Amino acid sequence: MARTSGPETRDKLIRAAEEIFAAQGVEGAQIRDIVALARQSNPSAVQYHFGSRAGLLDAVMAGRQSRAEQLLAPLLDALGADAGVRELLTALVTAEAGLLTDDRGRRCLRVSAQLTHETGLRTGELHPAVDATAYGRLIGRIADRLGALPEAVRLERLDLALTLIGAAMADRARQYLDGTVPLTGEDLFRADLVETTTAFLHAPVPGRSGTTRTI
Repeated sequence: MARTSGPETRDKLIRAAEEIFAAQGVEGAQIRDIVALARQSNPSAVQYHFGSRAGLLDAVMAGRQSRAEQLLAPLLDALGADAGVRELLTALVTAEAGLLTDDRGRRCLRVSAQLTHETGLRTGELHPAVDATAYGRLIGRIADRLGALPEAVRLERLDLALTLIGAAMADRARQYLDGTVPLTGEDLFRADLVETTTAFLHAPVPGRSGTTRTI
């Protein structure tokens, strides 16, 4: 067993947590399994390095967000100010799909899909960890493009759309991790996810007519 000190041990615990959280679920994961997978002899290793289970989960998500930001930020910056919902969603789906290229990214996609509603979007105020990021800026730009929708509908739809994208990515990640061959190829998967989500966001509001659609 390894010592429970130093940045190397911290990284081992994060990587083990990614694997256990992905396999057992965020709520069902056992800390003892994470400690064992990280080959730590001290059962209090997680508390020593992260303070708590929640602190460990925050560290996992911080790493996932950092990797996704590196992919999303340049895609978002390349879009003009008049980019529509479809273009913005294409940037998001492309960046998220970039995490499907290795097992670590796949596990993180499975973990983050369980936490989508913690963005704070439905309250109208993004979580501080999201607000000052490329992801937060992208959400704001999509919301602006949906300004013709009633606020409650806009916030709910956008939150559900992000949940759909997260769930689709997590399902794709599960298939790769399990060795299952997906029904569609990568290009079709991404394009269909963008089109499906775009159509969902622009669907007519029941009881209203004459809504202007800008895709």
